Amino acid sequence: MGGDFGPRITIPAAIRVANASPKLELVLVGDQEQLQPYLASAESSVLKRIRVVHASDVVSMQDKPAQVLRSKQQSSMWLALELVKKGEVDACVSAGNTGALMAMGKFLLKTFPGIDRPAICKPVPSANGHCYMLDLGANVKCHSEQLLQFAVMGSVLASAVDNNQAPTVGLLNIGEEDIKGNEQVKLASRLLADSDQVNYIGYVEGDGIYHGAADVVVCDGFTGNVVLKASEGVAKLLAIRVESILKSSWYGRIVGQIARPLLLEWQTQFDPARYNGASFLGLQGTLIKSHGGADAEGFAFALTMAKEQVEKQIPLRINEQFAALTL
Repeated sequence: MGGDFGPRITIPAAIRVANASPKLELVLVGDQEQLQPYLASAESSVLKRIRVVHASDVVSMQDKPAQVLRSKQQSSMWLALELVKKGEVDACVSAGNTGALMAMGKFLLKTFPGIDRPAICKPVPSANGHCYMLDLGANVKCHSEQLLQFAVMGSVLASAVDNNQAPTVGLLNIGEEDIKGNEQVKLASRLLADSDQVNYIGYVEGDGIYHGAADVVVCDGFTGNVVLKASEGVAKLLAIRVESILKSSWYGRIVGQIARPLLLEWQTQFDPARYNGASFLGLQGTLIKSHGGADAEGFAFALTMAKEQVEKQIPLRINEQFAALTL
C-alpha cells in the first residue's frame, strides 16, 4: 500500500481489477485503519474477495536495503512477500522502495538454481508494439553469464505472454559491429550466440529498442535504468512541446482540434500507465514493482500484469528453462 500516494490510489485500482475479474481474490497488506475507509465504495460481492492483513510498520523511500532486512519484518512489504513465500497468495505487487523490495524479495523468495540475481524487466513501446527490456536497475554491474541468464528469462516471458515461440533477443551495445563494446558485453555476445535457449540476433543500439529490432533487449541494470528514465523524459518532453505548439497560435489551435483524435491515440499508445509494472524475474514467486507515482489506472495495469504472469506460470517456466540450461 506504499508508493507516492498510498491507499488512495492502490485500493481504487484493486477494486477496479477485482470488478473486472470475478474470480480474483485480493489481500491488502497495510495499516488496517488507513485502508478500511477506501474500501467503502466497493460492492459487497467484491468485498467478499478482499482480505486485509494488518501491518504495523512501513518501508520508507529513504530506507536502505540492509536496514529493512534487519528491522522491517513487520512492514507491509515484508508481510506481503511472506504471504507469497507461504503460498497463501500467488503474487505480490508493490509501489514502494525498489531497493528494499529487491532485497526482501531475494531474501524471502530466493532465486531458482542457475540464477545468480533477479532482473527487473518491463515492456517498453516499440514499432512492433513493445519489447521486453532487462535489467532495468536491479544489478548495476553484470558479468557475461548473468546477461545470458537475463536473456533466457526475458525470452521465457516474451514467449509466454505474447505467444511468441521464438522471440528475438538483442544485446544492447554502442554499435552493431563485433568490435564494439566492453569485454563483458563481447563475452556475453559469444555466450548468447552459442546458446540454444535463446534466438540471439546480435547487438542492438539504443534506437533499435524503439524501432522493434528485437523482442527482448538485454543489458546491465545501470545502462537499462538510464535508458528507461531518459526515454520517459523524452516522452514527457514531446507531449509538452506538442501541446505548447498547438496552443501557440490560432492556426495551431485549429490544427489541434482537427488532429485531436490522432493525438489522443498517440497519447494512449505511449501512455506510461499502459506500461506500468516491472517484473522481478528469477525469483521463486511472482513479484511486480509498480512505479511509485502511478495513478489508479497505472497501478491497475501492474495488478493485471501480476495476474497474467500467475496464469502464464512465468516462474515455473523460468525454472524449467534453467533446469535444461547448461552454461
